[in-house]
Amino acid sequence: MASLGLLLFTAALTAGLCTAEPQPLKVTTIKQEPYTMTKGSELEGFCMDLLSALASKLGFKYDVHLVKDGKYGAKDERGNWFGMVGEVVRGEADLVMAPLTLTAGREAAVDMTKPFMQTGISFLMRKDIASDDSQYLSFLNLFSTEMWMGILVAYLLTSFCIYLVARISPSEWDQPQTEDNHFTLSHSFWYTIGALTLQGAGPHPKALSGRVITAIWWMFSLVVLACYFANLSSWLHLDNKHLSIKSFEDLANQNIIQYGTLKSSSTLAYFKNSNNPTYRQIYENMERQQSYVQSMDEGVRRAQEGNYAFIGESVSLDLAVARYCNLMRCPEVISMRGYSIAAPLGFPMVKNLSIAILQLSESGELDYLRSKWWASSCVAENAQASSLKASSLKGVFLLLALGLVLGVAMALMELASKSRSIANSQRKSCCSVLTTELSQRFGRSEEKTSAETDEKCKA
Repeated sequence: MASLGLLLFTAALTAGLCTAEPQPLKVTTIKQEPYTMTKGSELEGFCMDLLSALASKLGFKYDVHLVKDGKYGAKDERGNWFGMVGEVVRGEADLVMAPLTLTAGREAAVDMTKPFMQTGISFLMRKDIASDDSQYLSFLNLFSTEMWMGILVAYLLTSFCIYLVARISPSEWDQPQTEDNHFTLSHSFWYTIGALTLQGAGPHPKALSGRVITAIWWMFSLVVLACYFANLSSWLHLDNKHLSIKSFEDLANQNIIQYGTLKSSSTLAYFKNSNNPTYRQIYENMERQQSYVQSMDEGVRRAQEGNYAFIGESVSLDLAVARYCNLMRCPEVISMRGYSIAAPLGFPMVKNLSIAILQLSESGELDYLRSKWWASSCVAENAQASSLKASSLKGVFLLLALGLVLGVAMALMELASKSRSIANSQRKSCCSVLTTELSQRFGRSEEKTSAETDEKCKA
């Protein structure tokens, strides 16, 4: 009976253990915007949202705590791991949920999942320190392509309207049979370009309709030139202060701007172990000047202060650019790698975590989280950095169009008035007189040319 009771007790105890609720996973993370941030007594950010999505898919519970020493994970002089990786190695944590770069050294010490985000190495600088090289035709970039096309169309239309008005208006050309019209098509183009460059080219229009068009064109030219020279002044002022740093080679070959990265980071290890002469030069310079920073926030702050380039993970630098509009990231990205979740060696959930990460990526959930936490707070770029668009001067373009229409209409009214007077005196139809006037004004040049050719042939 005693053995039977012991057997039942053991069976009950075994059943209780089997049905006991599993212990929540101990998750370690590091405070870094926007991956993990504190909101009151709770944590939020990209990594917290990702952890919640993974827990929902795989059905596990977790407790999150911040890493004690504030480090990601590297070996000390004695070969012991510290940081978040050290906590996993020592059994103080089951998972690392942070922007932890997948490296060979870490993979040997812990198990790591498929990357949930791709990144690389780049550097961050203040915008007014770095710029592209000035090009021979860079002065054309002060206006956008639409603006230049708008000015060209306005120039052609205005020149043609001046030519048209000069032929139609009797105040400009009273006797088309005997007088020469000074405003030929070529002179109209020359007159308009002279006004655009503030030089002028005579003769000037005598008719009111022609003067209306030229006055509007002068106003248009003054506004366009004022905007161009204002942009030119800002561009020349900034160009004199700029250095041309747009790659790691440019960064290594100058000694004006100091640069550095996070101490004991995978980025530093990359430059330290690289056989590339440029990257070795960057590491030796950082080591000589001890230009390291202790945190991402310190690196961004020093970059904002100027004369410092912060080297780090490209996605983290993109966040800084989205938050601080006076910063820019170098377009060059080297050493592409991924951020992964770390777990102890042989941890049974690593395979399932990798599959869940891939499923979230294929469903677009990771892209949604990226856009959610990397939203830019920069509404617009500085005025100096953007080309002036035609929409900025749409009012003056509209004024010019109204002036052209008004000038041509006034010229037609002047010719109609003269035609009516001739028709009343000669008792003819006003329409026939108007048609004759128009044919004389626009057909005389061909007739005169043919007549002159006949006279030369006879001679």
